[in-house]
Amino acid sequence: MITLAFPWALLLLPLPLLLWWLFPPHREQVPALRFPFFRRIVETAGSEPGQGAVILARTRLQMGAAIVIWLLLVLALARPERLGEPVEMNKSARDVILAIDISGSMDAKDFTAPDGTKKQRLAGVRGVVDDFIAGREGDRMALIVFGSKAYVQAPLTEDLQTISELLDQTEVGMAGPHTALGDAIGLSIRTFEASDIEQRLLILLSDGTDTASRMSPVNAAEIANDRDIEIYTIGVGDPNASGEDRVDIATLQDIAKRTGGRYFFAEDEDGLEQVYDRIDQLAPRQTETLSYRPRQPLAFMLLAAASLIGAMTIAVLAFFSARRVRRA
Repeated sequence: MITLAFPWALLLLPLPLLLWWLFPPHREQVPALRFPFFRRIVETAGSEPGQGAVILARTRLQMGAAIVIWLLLVLALARPERLGEPVEMNKSARDVILAIDISGSMDAKDFTAPDGTKKQRLAGVRGVVDDFIAGREGDRMALIVFGSKAYVQAPLTEDLQTISELLDQTEVGMAGPHTALGDAIGLSIRTFEASDIEQRLLILLSDGTDTASRMSPVNAAEIANDRDIEIYTIGVGDPNASGEDRVDIATLQDIAKRTGGRYFFAEDEDGLEQVYDRIDQLAPRQTETLSYRPRQPLAFMLLAAASLIGAMTIAVLAFFSARRVRRA
């Protein structure tokens, strides 16, 4: 299908005719000398005398070429385009940030694998989170890890493979031995500032109690709620432990409640997988479908044709003019 981007340019088609009608050839009366043998001169020259101004006659070739060239130029100004078949693209309608606790307590080997063996908490979390990331194809995600401080491992990106690789390279204690829940939420808020998507989801996983944040987790959750950020919290580890090793269930519940999210607790890999499945059900992947039709401009073809016709016309006129000169 061919369309015109600027169809109003076709209004220029009658312009030469309008100019010829409004501005005819200039005529002016001037003194003349009359002599008796003028007619014999005219007959000898093989021309016909006329009254008024002398207007150079144009051949049919010249007129035809001029009309065709003008039509091609006006059509080129109208920008003809060939429309291709519709192309649909799926764009994520929500951004997701994973905030993973890598404090010293995540080194505890009390996370139960499906086969019943015990493994490191972070190792168990990594395996389940990798599967969760793989199922979010098409979404934009970011990865934040936190211990005594919070760090952005990967900003918002659609390259989920890189996020999985960075998570696999993360080790316990890389961000310090303590837990900074509030700072992790605050850094997530700042990361979301680079997003122009209204729906934003933060998944916060921790096994400890906040002991190192400059901002309390509750205050950070209030700010997140003001920025329309929904937080889902996941607790892992031992709620009956003491000190920093005790998972602060009450705080995680409060964070989720203040932002309209949900709190979950996972004791093993199966439980954590069920948590992420439940999150997928509560916050399913949302996409925005964009459709467009590629446009291929054709104006250059019309301009090339006009140039070719003009060059050929000039060449033909020059050829016949040269033949007449040789005959003379």
